[in-house]
Amino acid sequence: MDLLGDRVVSTRDPRRRARREFVLGLFDCPFVDVDAAGAIAGRPEFMAAGEAAQRASITVLTNGTPGSATLPLARGRRVYLEGSGAEVLENYATVVDSPEEADVAIVRIGAPYEQRGTMFENFFHAGSLEMAAEQVEHLLDVAAKVPTVLDVYLDRPAILTPVVDAMAAVVVNFGATPAAVFDVLFGAAEPRGRLPIEIPRSMDAVLANQSDVPNDTGDPLFPFGHGLSLKV
Repeated sequence: MDLLGDRVVSTRDPRRRARREFVLGLFDCPFVDVDAAGAIAGRPEFMAAGEAAQRASITVLTNGTPGSATLPLARGRRVYLEGSGAEVLENYATVVDSPEEADVAIVRIGAPYEQRGTMFENFFHAGSLEMAAEQVEHLLDVAAKVPTVLDVYLDRPAILTPVVDAMAAVVVNFGATPAAVFDVLFGAAEPRGRLPIEIPRSMDAVLANQSDVPNDTGDPLFPFGHGLSLKV
């Protein structure tokens, strides 16, 4: 359901989108003012606001144990990285080539989805939320060698149950630059994110829930609104 003005309209009702477009004036002035766009887009204050929003939105799901927090990480540590941002990470830490050489590992992954038949189908991630067995095995192997911080790009929910307990910390982002993520991990910025969705405990729970009702899987791994604060 969605509230529009003084009415509640079904999310399946096409009038919902049409009304928003009329309210925004898209039919009154449908053409872009090229000169104005060039002066507005990319302004430093807008870029800074966007980057600040990215940092604030990063959500900490777990952080070590009570009295022994993993985050924030100390600068200058030896870090093994999987995923994007190696050049950026060099501003925060000494990047090493293997878990065995590291004080801590940072592994950056995306939420799981099933590969479909065409590029268009794969653009819209769908299917199971479970990690492949090979990915689970690899994450557990890295975590067994060195304390590991897992960063998940959460463009959709993910079943993290098989790996969450092995991780020294787990954070999620909703689309953030490596610099935004590392600023949070190394204590240069405060994460204020809270989950806008729940993280289900299993695919069985997902399949048993009502598809048009949010946050009703019964025993989620992390509930809607979950997020830890860090003292930075």
